[in-house]
Amino acid sequence: MTREAVEELERRIEDSSEQLEGLRAEFSKAVVGQRDFRDGLITGLLCDGHVLIEGVPGLAKTMAARTLSLCLDATFSRIQFTPDLLPADLTGTLIYQPETATFTTRKGPVFAQIILADEINRAPAKVQSALLEAMQERQVTIGGGTHPLPRPFCVMATQNPIEQEGTYPLPEAQVDRFLLKLRIDYPSAEEEMEILARMGGHGDPRVGPVVRPEQVIELQGITDKVVAEPSVMNYMVRLVGATRHPGQVGMRELGDLISFGASPRATLALLAAARASALLRGRAYVTPDDVKDVAHDVLRHRIIRSFEAEAEEIGVEEMIDTILSKVPVK
Repeated sequence: MTREAVEELERRIEDSSEQLEGLRAEFSKAVVGQRDFRDGLITGLLCDGHVLIEGVPGLAKTMAARTLSLCLDATFSRIQFTPDLLPADLTGTLIYQPETATFTTRKGPVFAQIILADEINRAPAKVQSALLEAMQERQVTIGGGTHPLPRPFCVMATQNPIEQEGTYPLPEAQVDRFLLKLRIDYPSAEEEMEILARMGGHGDPRVGPVVRPEQVIELQGITDKVVAEPSVMNYMVRLVGATRHPGQVGMRELGDLISFGASPRATLALLAAARASALLRGRAYVTPDDVKDVAHDVLRHRIIRSFEAEAEEIGVEEMIDTILSKVPVK
């Protein structure tokens, strides 16, 4: 990049930092704590990607998605996935009009800018494949006609990690379409006291729009321009490569624990998320620390454990920690 281009990018990032800080502050009016979770949602939005959220009931997953849509003045749909859900319940269908003897298209709830797919693993394969087209192609096919989805378009899907009865495991191809997998945990005692003070009988705090949808699209364009030096991209490639062939990089202990490593889509996701991480910190360039900050969210759903790992109760998080500690930055 020329010096003038770099200066222009830095100026735009400085302006966008004010918008992003305003978005963080407004979001935190309704959702107490959970700063990493909040930044993960914003990262997915900046990367024009989708987010899979895992956590037990009652941790404000639904409220977080709804709050983000209010902060963006974006259209919002909440879809409760159930075993009897049909693809048409998601995408829409053709309605026959007897007076004109024609069909009209009735669009489904997927035609919104922020989608909350609640308990996504409770829907059968046909519904999940319909959502997959929307996520990947940003379009929906209804009765032979193709309809583009609005922009920005972000799917935030939730799943419950403790109740598996009556669920349909997500196909690996669909899981891989999620840019990030975020885990939300219980609040601290101080945060729970704050939750009681804010919401204990006083209703939900009101939030308003601080960033418009068209500004989100501009922020996505700025994110794409954040500079990643070849040395940093090489670090990303080596990290993802270590998930595929750990024995070749001196981690033979992981060789029997990983059945399948991350695909090149993970490398692209790592680059996009690291750029968003740099933007959230007000920088025009990516550092290895940005890569490390987003590595767990990008990789945890893309590494498939072997039977040995499950038998020894070795989790993916531990494997990623090992890879990050042993793959050198340079």
